Formats: sequence, C-alpha cells, structure tokens
Amino acid sequence: MTEEFLLPKLPYTYDALEPYYDQQTLEIHHTKHHAGYVTGLNNAVAKLREARESGNFALIKHWERELAFHGAGHALHCLFWENMCPGKEDNKAESELLAALEKSFGSWEKFIVQFKAATVAVEGSGWGVLAADGHGHLHIFQVEKHQDCFVPGLTPLLVCDVWEHAYYLKYQNRRAEWVDNFVKLINWKDVALRYSLIKK
Repeated sequence: MTEEFLLPKLPYTYDALEPYYDQQTLEIHHTKHHAGYVTGLNNAVAKLREARESGNFALIKHWERELAFHGAGHALHCLFWENMCPGKEDNKAESELLAALEKSFGSWEKFIVQFKAATVAVEGSGWGVLAADGHGHLHIFQVEKHQDCFVPGLTPLLVCDVWEHAYYLKYQNRRAEWVDNFVKLINWKDVALRYSLIKK
C-alpha cells in the first residue's frame, strides 16, 4: 500500500543551524520524531479506510484522535522546518510583514516579547504560533500537544516547537534560552511569503 504522507526533506543540512540549533538534535528531531508522526498518520489513515470498507466503526473515536494528533504533528513540523534558516543575531522581519507586526502588536519589540513569553509559557508540550486572519491582522497563540487550542479562522505562519525533544539535548530545561535562539533562526522571507498569500 502506498503511503499517503511522506517525511519531507529539509531545506538545509543538519548542521546548517549551528550554533543555535545543534546538528544532533535536528537530525534526531527530523528522522525520528517527525518520521514517527508520519508513520502514525499513515497508520490512522489506513485504519479509517479499513473501518469504511468493513463497516466496523467501533474504534472510530480512537483513530480519529490518532489522525488529529499525528496529522497536526506532521503539518506543524513541516511548517517548523521551513520557518528556519541559518541564523543571525540581528534577525528581523522587513517591509510589509514588519509593518503588519508593528500594527498588530504596537512595535517590533512588543511582538518579540509577546511571542517569546507565550511560547515559553506553553503548558507541558506544544508550540508557540504566529498566525494571520483573513484581514491580515496578526495574532499569537499557544498550541498544546499538537492539535489542541487551535484558533478557528487563523492560519499559522510561524511556529516554534517547545516539545522537550525539540531542544533538550542542547538546552536541557532552559526553554527560554531555546526560544531566544529560535528567534535568531526565523526565516522571515518564508513567513512573509505565507503572509502575502493569506492577504490575497
């Protein structure tokens, strides 16, 4: 049976995000953790197909939850990889996106402070998210696990993974330090492109 979902290739080498994101963590994160979500997603799709063919939906709640969990994990990781590029200390959005961030949050500095604070404060495992609505307004929210607390009507543009597997080898329990360094890795060109597509 052909798998419906595949693990994407990264747009950079495993050592490209050093020193902010170490090679070992990135490789394990991609080849083990993300790959595991792809496997779980394909399995859930197959089990739901079997249920339709047999007419036996006794485990429908379980497999729909598996689909949501692994599907959200796969989608968020795909976005996460694209959201990063080799880092720099003075990393900052530009032009239209910068203006939108300043309008939505009051200033670039206030956006950064809120994004970091929200991401660090995720309870347990989850993600910090910058998203846009259909009017081009920008918002920050938290996702717990992979699929809980999404805000209807908002499209994620930028996500920061704060599951422990995303940073623990280098940062241990210093989540705030990881988030500080993630900001240096943000691929603002990618975020700006996603924002431009939302506004059309």
